[in-house]
Amino acid sequence: MTDILEDDLDQPVRTGTIRVHGPEGFEGMRRAGRLVAEALDMIGEYVVPGVTTDELDRRIHAFTLDHGAVPACLGYKGYSRTICTSINHVVCHGIPGDRALKEGDIVNIDHTVIVDGWHGDSSRMYAVGEIGARARRLVDVTYDALERGLAQVKPGNTFGDIGYAIQSFVEAQRMSVVRDFCGHGIGRLFHDAPNVLHFGRKGEGAVLKAGMFFTVEPMVNLGKPHVKVLSDGWTAVTRDKSLSAQCEHTVGVTEDGVELFTASPGGLFRPRWS
Repeated sequence: MTDILEDDLDQPVRTGTIRVHGPEGFEGMRRAGRLVAEALDMIGEYVVPGVTTDELDRRIHAFTLDHGAVPACLGYKGYSRTICTSINHVVCHGIPGDRALKEGDIVNIDHTVIVDGWHGDSSRMYAVGEIGARARRLVDVTYDALERGLAQVKPGNTFGDIGYAIQSFVEAQRMSVVRDFCGHGIGRLFHDAPNVLHFGRKGEGAVLKAGMFFTVEPMVNLGKPHVKVLSDGWTAVTRDKSLSAQCEHTVGVTEDGVELFTASPGGLFRPRWS
């Protein structure tokens, strides 16, 4: 059985237990979640053909600092940038650089901020100009899968219910869920217990309780679920070179459901197709 601990603000150390937070935690996560959502709203107009991923990184870095926050990824386990930019068949953790975006690319931008000690973590998909029908469908399925997972977030359900809702929907669309990466507990720690799998069985895993904070961030491939990490130690790609998409919210379990800490103030979380 998984232990449940009340939030300990004096010792934010990962212990393998799932923390239950009170009103102060919810307030802190709302501030952090809103700021990361504002950063991802801001960057959308710059995701255009010809822009480099390094420029996107610089803009979000400046925005984060200008708003009094700390970029959580910068320096994390030696990571050298503020955001991750994962293009086309890159599943996650793509490192910004001099690569210029092209018409038809899809790119996931993943960003985490620290505001007054609390972490807000979110990622979204962006279309670079006009993208193909298969890419649009992949992105739509990924967002629909996230929504189905989030619908299971309420007291009394289990983490297996979340994973099952995502996996069963994705596989019914003849796509696959990546197994190698998962969501995670979050709060005053960037990565905390539990691991939040995007596949699973109904009724399995820890039971959700009000006050738990975690991310749900399914990665969906057009092809098979298998991935490999490149020699840089970060960039994960599909082994079959099929397109991949991801979207992520940081959430809190409430007394009767779920609160999205990273909801877009501008309603821009999900791409809109013309």
